[in-house]
Amino acid sequence: MSSSLNRGVEKVEVTLKWDPSPLGRPPHDLDIVAATYTADTPSDRPAYLVHFDSRSPDGTIILERESRTGQGFGSDEVMTLELDRLSSDYVRVVVGVVIQQREGRRTFGDISGSSVRVLEGLAELTTSDFTDVAAATAATIAEFSRNESGTWDFRPSIRGFDADPQEFTEQMGAV
Repeated sequence: MSSSLNRGVEKVEVTLKWDPSPLGRPPHDLDIVAATYTADTPSDRPAYLVHFDSRSPDGTIILERESRTGQGFGSDEVMTLELDRLSSDYVRVVVGVVIQQREGRRTFGDISGSSVRVLEGLAELTTSDFTDVAAATAATIAEFSRNESGTWDFRPSIRGFDADPQEFTEQMGAV
């Protein structure tokens, strides 16, 4: 699905939120992760990752807000992807969410109020409350791929993983 037959997906925002841990419990820490892939390795190891308060080398993918607790109003994490500015070397971008496992194993089912949205402008491309992957510790949520005309197509991709953050970044692009 693309946002328009002519222009494809150009600039998207991924927002993530979750409720803070109950009083006296260690904080929940969820992270948005984007992995970029080249034509040579479209599903192998990513060319680079954007995560944990970082940005892509060319500034086209930026994690603008990062929370370690889920406290505050609105979205806890926000990532912007300017796909229309991304170098033609990149043909695929996979976006996911991973739960940090510092304080013991936690799954999406353990974290209340979690949800993710992918927006292009005001149009919602996809949303999830992670119910379908409640037993997972990480999940892909969206895939963007460059088509033959050079524009970007969007495909929702809610797929759960039982992996720590490092393992997830190595597995998330597998087709």
